[in-house]
Amino acid sequence: MESSKKAKLTKKDLDLINSKIGLKNLFASKNIDVEKALHNAQFETDLRARQVDLVKLQSWVMKNQEKVVIIFEGRDAAGKGGAIRRITAHINPRYFRIVALNKPSKDEQGQWYFQRYVNQLPKPGEIVFFDRSWFNRAVVEPVNGFCTQEEYEIFMSQVNDFEKMITKSNTYLIKFYFSITKEEQAKRFAEIKESNLKRWKISPVDLRAQELWDEYTKYKKVMLNDTDTAHAPWVIIDANNKPHARLTAMNYILDTIPYKE
Repeated sequence: MESSKKAKLTKKDLDLINSKIGLKNLFASKNIDVEKALHNAQFETDLRARQVDLVKLQSWVMKNQEKVVIIFEGRDAAGKGGAIRRITAHINPRYFRIVALNKPSKDEQGQWYFQRYVNQLPKPGEIVFFDRSWFNRAVVEPVNGFCTQEEYEIFMSQVNDFEKMITKSNTYLIKFYFSITKEEQAKRFAEIKESNLKRWKISPVDLRAQELWDEYTKYKKVMLNDTDTAHAPWVIIDANNKPHARLTAMNYILDTIPYKE
């Protein structure tokens, strides 16, 4: 076994590579790559530190009966679900919910569009993570013909006021858009299809995502432009690098919500 790269290691690097996390990453494969092991160990260390801070944040939310909504939007295979899993890995499951709604029922189709999302908003002391949200009507539905042009236009005329009502009700609202390239999406779809454990993730809508890439782009640009407001701005995250995207989302949450230890 030999290192694929010769790196000049600082004392900090040596301490990290000799730690439990560092050694695990160093011997993760037959071909030892010190630089890669350091990079992965640093990410894992940073991730754990942020997860500790998220536990503190949730404790503050619970103690002060705060309400938090965090939306994850983005193309199929952008890494939204994986980011949510890392963020919620160690917080108290009794005081957060992950909402990923299926297509509306017959009764819901006759309701005000936002009604079923209103029913999912947090109670005092709770954090709600939306793995896709009401913004389905801004991109996914019109691209795939799941709503009419009139329904789309009504949604776009109401959504900013709807979000203002949420924030005016003493609720923190964070909106993430995970952005990936067409090439990265194709690569991830291929990996998912080859995995017996992940193949279930591919839906008929996913299968058309590459074909409809330009249509998604058109509606995405309108959404990000017209629904980016002072009370609910979009946070666009480069999600081609999954670890970087997850840390970026965590850091933004921790920097935005004024929790106290």
